[in-house]
Amino acid sequence: MTDALDRPGSILEETIAQIQKTLGSDFEKITIDRAVIGIFFTGVKLSEGSGGICFTPIKEIPEAVCCPSSARAMPYPGRFAGRSVTEFIQDLPQAPPLKKAVGIAIVNALSESCRKRRPDLCVGRETGKDALETIPVPDEGYVVVVGALVPILRRLKNRGKPFGILELDPRTLKPDELPFVIPKEQTDAAIQRADMLVITGTTLLNNTLEPLLATAKPGGAIVVVGPTASMLPDAFFRRGVTMLGGDIVTDPDVLLDTIAEGGSGYHFFGKSAEKTNIFRESPIAGNHQIVSEHVKGKFP
Repeated sequence: MTDALDRPGSILEETIAQIQKTLGSDFEKITIDRAVIGIFFTGVKLSEGSGGICFTPIKEIPEAVCCPSSARAMPYPGRFAGRSVTEFIQDLPQAPPLKKAVGIAIVNALSESCRKRRPDLCVGRETGKDALETIPVPDEGYVVVVGALVPILRRLKNRGKPFGILELDPRTLKPDELPFVIPKEQTDAAIQRADMLVITGTTLLNNTLEPLLATAKPGGAIVVVGPTASMLPDAFFRRGVTMLGGDIVTDPDVLLDTIAEGGSGYHFFGKSAEKTNIFRESPIAGNHQIVSEHVKGKFP
C-alpha cells in the first residue's frame, strides 16, 4: 500500500472527491434541509431529498460536560437548515467529533444522491440483508472483529473456535467475550494473522480504518459494516475491503424523528432505513465473492 492509501482520513477525502465529480455543478447547490444529533445516531436530510446517517461519537466529546464547552463542540444548533454541505465536509478528517459525525452523515446522503444519478456505481449491491448475519464465516480461519458487533460475535462464539476482538471500551462486551479481547500490544500481529477482518464503520470517525486496512493480511476477506460506512465503496475497495455493509435511508423525515427521540437501529431498520451490502465483485450464482482465493478453502 502507498502512503496515500495508508493516511488516516484518506477514504473520506477520496469519497468526497468522487462525489464532487459525479454531481458536478449541482454539488455546490446542495444544502442541509434538516439535521438531528441523537444519542445513538446523527442524521441529515439534504435539500435534494437524500438522507444520511452516522454513529454519534458521544464518548469522544470530553468537552461536552457543560453548556459553554458543549457550545464549542457543536456551534450550529438552530442554524443547520440552509447551510451548504461544503461547509461540513471541508477538512472532514480533521473535524471535531460532532461536526465530523454530521459531515459523514452528509457524505452518506450525497453518496445516495450519486447512486440515484448513476446506478452503475454499485453494481454488486443488495438490500434487506444484514451483513453480520449473512457473511460466510470460516470454519477454521482466524477472524478478528473490530468493535462490539453483536451478531458476528454471537456467530463466532457458537462456532467454538478461536477468534479475536479489538474494542476500545471493554464495557460494551459480554463477560464471555472478554477472553477474546486482543491486548493492545498484540493488535498488529492479530490483524496480520486474520483470514477475515470484520470492522465497524465507526473507525471512520476516529481515523483508524486506513491503518487497520494497511496492516491486514494480503488476500484476506475484509468486511466494513455499520450505518457510518454507508458511502460510495470505491475508496474502500482500493484498500482491500471485499464487502461494505451500510444503510439506505428510505424515509429521511421519519428516520430523523426516530433518532431525535433516542432511537437506535432496532427502531428504524425496515421502517425508514434498509440495510445494504456492496460487494467488490458482483454476486455469482448466489455466492458473493467476498472471500479471496487465499482463504476460500477455509470457508464452507
